[in-house]
Amino acid sequence: MAEREKTDSRTQQPSDLEFDFFDESPTSEAAPGEGAPPRARRRIPSRPPTPPGGPRTYRLGLLIAGAILLAVILILIVNSCRADQKESEYRSYVQDSGDVATQSEELGRRLNQSLTTPGIRIEELREEVDGLRGQQEQILARAQELSSPGPLVGQQEELVETMQLRVNGLDGLSQAFARVAQVQDQEEAGRLLAEQYDRLLASDVVYDDNFKVPTERVLSEQDVTDVVVADSNFVRNLELASPGAWELIVRRLTTSPEAGGLHGNGIVSVRVQPGGRELTQDGDNTVRASDRLAFQVVVENSGDNQETQVPVTLTIQQNPPIRREEVIELINPGDTEVVTFGDLGPVSFSTRTTLQVNVEPVQGEENTANNTAEYPVIFTLG
Repeated sequence: MAEREKTDSRTQQPSDLEFDFFDESPTSEAAPGEGAPPRARRRIPSRPPTPPGGPRTYRLGLLIAGAILLAVILILIVNSCRADQKESEYRSYVQDSGDVATQSEELGRRLNQSLTTPGIRIEELREEVDGLRGQQEQILARAQELSSPGPLVGQQEELVETMQLRVNGLDGLSQAFARVAQVQDQEEAGRLLAEQYDRLLASDVVYDDNFKVPTERVLSEQDVTDVVVADSNFVRNLELASPGAWELIVRRLTTSPEAGGLHGNGIVSVRVQPGGRELTQDGDNTVRASDRLAFQVVVENSGDNQETQVPVTLTIQQNPPIRREEVIELINPGDTEVVTFGDLGPVSFSTRTTLQVNVEPVQGEENTANNTAEYPVIFTLG
């Protein structure tokens, strides 16, 4: 009995209630082979699971965002370069076409100067026109070589058409001048010359309506700013657009001043601008001075012939004197021309002075009494 109890006591199993924190004690470790239950393992805290969007995803996102940003920057740079290149192309074309237009306009000025040169003979004039035609052909060739941006292709064609019309007009004038010597009828000669001059007039219309204005519109649409499309006015004097004016030119070119009847111009009146009040020679004229002050001298051709390159001068006789000069390029018999003198500079106030105007006598003019007029003037501030 005692032995059984002893055996039971020795074989009695330990309690099922165990605590993990007791396992840390080395004394609780059972000897091997003694039938002790296996030792519970220590639980080491583990890292929490990586949530979605963890470090790798985050770094990948940064790389993608950086790549997108870089791509956007590159696109902006490329677009900026393209915009700069586009604007440069437009500016370059406008500059090159402007050079062509300006050079051609200068030829028109020289033609007008030749047509209105006092005493020039018809053969001399024809040689001048021939030389201008050769230069205009060179300008036409330069215009044909220009390369325009796509939206200005049509305008480029109109520029070439303008220059071609000017070549044709000058060539026609040269041939017409050669025929004038054989044409006895001055009216017929005037008609021949006017027909050729119409081509030059048409070239100005084509340039303005089909090149200049449409080009300015395209530049605005393309947001190309601060670019000026040049003017190109070949015809300087619209009075030459009629057969009657050319008939008078033929008479002037083929008739000596002594054999062509009366010559001469006279001063009709002088007007103050702004306001248009006429000055009088009989008493003092009070004139309000301002930066807009100008005097208009009305000149009439009182003779029987067309007159050209007529100098007109205005002098304010103060200390120091103010003197200005303008030129009437062409004035037909019986016509009047208004010559405006502005930008006069500082005048003397509250002091009586004299304003003098003078029209230079032309060749063959006998009566010069009406070529000079004087007006008493007092300038005021109010």
